[in-house]
Amino acid sequence: MPIAPAALEAFCDAIDPIPFNADAAIVKRKSRDQFTISPLLREALAGRTADVVVTPRSKDEMAQVIRAAVRHRIPITARGGGTANYGQSVPLHGGILLDMTAYTDVVSIREGTIRAAGGATMAALDEAARKQGWELRMHPSTTATATLAGFIAGGSGGIGSAQWGMLRDRGNITAIELLSVEEEPRLIELRGADIELVHHAYGTNGLITEIEMPLAPAWTWRECLVAFPEFLTTARFGVQLAREIGIVKKVISVQEWPIPRLMRALGDVVPDGHSMVNAYIAQPNMQSFRDLVAEFGGVIVADHPSGENPFGAPLFEFAYGHGLRQIQKVNPKFTGFQGMFPPDRLVESIAQVRAAVDPALPMRLEIFWSEGQVVAMGSPVIVYEAEAQMAAMVELLQAHGAGVANSHTTGVREVGIKRITERDYVFKREMDPYNLLNPGKLNLDAAVHTNLPTSGWRFRKAG
Repeated sequence: MPIAPAALEAFCDAIDPIPFNADAAIVKRKSRDQFTISPLLREALAGRTADVVVTPRSKDEMAQVIRAAVRHRIPITARGGGTANYGQSVPLHGGILLDMTAYTDVVSIREGTIRAAGGATMAALDEAARKQGWELRMHPSTTATATLAGFIAGGSGGIGSAQWGMLRDRGNITAIELLSVEEEPRLIELRGADIELVHHAYGTNGLITEIEMPLAPAWTWRECLVAFPEFLTTARFGVQLAREIGIVKKVISVQEWPIPRLMRALGDVVPDGHSMVNAYIAQPNMQSFRDLVAEFGGVIVADHPSGENPFGAPLFEFAYGHGLRQIQKVNPKFTGFQGMFPPDRLVESIAQVRAAVDPALPMRLEIFWSEGQVVAMGSPVIVYEAEAQMAAMVELLQAHGAGVANSHTTGVREVGIKRITERDYVFKREMDPYNLLNPGKLNLDAAVHTNLPTSGWRFRKAG
């Protein structure tokens, strides 16, 4: 529903002197994220834009924006670095695009903990922590531009999950501070199990101001590529590397041939016909890593200090969502799925999918921990032709035990990563009684409709 010009003008008057911009080109650019990675979202989100971009610099300015937005009933969509893949920060109903990138303070770094403003980039936080001998436990592959609040509100894990698990695993987020969207905003802080109310909720139930996260001791990292002549051996190696708890690592990315060649920046470092594992290994554990590689018959074809490889980007930018972007440079119709392979028969289910799928469709897998078990996330890569083709692949993955999250839709429940309970209903209504925060992304009262027959990721129940 379009925002009335008079309401928008009154809102802009009310937020003075907070910077805002209504230039159509700037608003259009800021209203996009990385949803074009999905062929279905390219169509679904075409033309969706905000009406004005507002850039608060403090909590007080955020509260001022909220008061004015509530008074005029104008939607608010928070945006960080714009690195999300599901259109999490694309406004579906216009209104205010809240650019959080001017709110970047590091509040504190104590032993094993960092607290910072939601607009701080993950790279800046890691740099600040390293100056004191610590590092972030995990970050997205888009760490150079991704913000802390954007990662917590839209992400599920990433670089570091091979050692520390997913964001939702206990202990990976210490505290979240946020503002309610009411006539008089309330500042509250969540800890413990309550953190799950806001994590991966796409900024629909509170405006995140600060986040506190645990740190790990800073390591000297090696970026390694390991080549294997056969895919299932590659997958088995990746799974075993994750299980080797004495080897400190933060990436285990398995790419079947010919993906290593489709990632053109890698050149011919991986021999023809070979699959590869992209791994980050702590320097003191390199001998143990080499021994494991030899045990599985692999060859380390690249080994460089972190940030010093010849490929033009850190190797973590050849994993996770960034990895798909690398191969989309060859053909933008390449796409995939977020299938979560079951830990109790992990290699078996991967092998079953490999046997059931056309050999011309190579597999991509990220290996990491979730709820104390090693899992694999990924799927075969396909060249998009039609929605029915994608639905058939989803059904195949699910038939072999993988739970599939729908990365080709934009709703919290429809994606199927966040577990929704009655507490989420209550919290949403308490924090956003007028449904102004990122409306359309968390429709708790509507039936769940998804464009693909996905089951979502299945996590263990408590107890």
